[in-house]
Amino acid sequence: MLKPNQIYCGDCLEVMKKIQDKSIDLTVTSPPYDNLREYNGYVFDFEAIAQQLFRITKPGGVVVWVVGDATINGSETGTSFKQALYFMTLGFNLHDTMIYQKQNPIPLTHNRYEQSFEYMFVLCKGKLAVFNPIKELVLSCGKLNHRTNTAKSKEAATRNRDQWTKGKKEKYLNNVFSYVAGRRSGTGKHPAPFPERLAQDHIISWSNKGDLVLDPFCGSGTTCKMARELHRNFIGIEISSDYVEIANRRILNAEPQLF
Repeated sequence: MLKPNQIYCGDCLEVMKKIQDKSIDLTVTSPPYDNLREYNGYVFDFEAIAQQLFRITKPGGVVVWVVGDATINGSETGTSFKQALYFMTLGFNLHDTMIYQKQNPIPLTHNRYEQSFEYMFVLCKGKLAVFNPIKELVLSCGKLNHRTNTAKSKEAATRNRDQWTKGKKEKYLNNVFSYVAGRRSGTGKHPAPFPERLAQDHIISWSNKGDLVLDPFCGSGTTCKMARELHRNFIGIEISSDYVEIANRRILNAEPQLF
């Protein structure tokens, strides 16, 4: 059994074999997919890794799998969909197909619209155990609703004309999360670091304080850093020793949030 709150350097498939069955509350990760990311020549066995994720995820636990597709010979590969479907054959429920929208996509010259998003497949093992929805203010709540009156009496017409809008003050976010993409200070030369808020929002949504969060493709350590700041335990796995050094440094400087 691996000790929590550490980053392990090694092949994630081999390291995950040391994790106890049904012990992980939440996984938030993004694998190096297709040929979109230069990852020091490393490759991974997707199906074997997916099987390990199913084994170590608790009943009710969640895997957030952030992935996109390359375009090869004029066609998107569809790898993201194939992976989601394979997770389902293992027994995961596809709880939600979310979108990571990039506010600052790289402009390219080609015969298609700019690629500005990645998929965030939220996969649940059985019935969802935790959901802490992120909410936003309902802008119309509490505002005057100047509407056309069809009331028969003068009193009713006056009452309806300047009626305060009723309803909830907050609502759930939709399932398109928008972030600024790109490297942050401290992430070194990692080619594709997570936006910190992306990791933060999923950790808040699908886990509670004290839960155990995994990132088997830890990279520069964003998921682990945010887990620490949000009072969760974490396990990170990263095959590149250079990235492990960066991740450990970021985690060392992370400060748990006061809330």
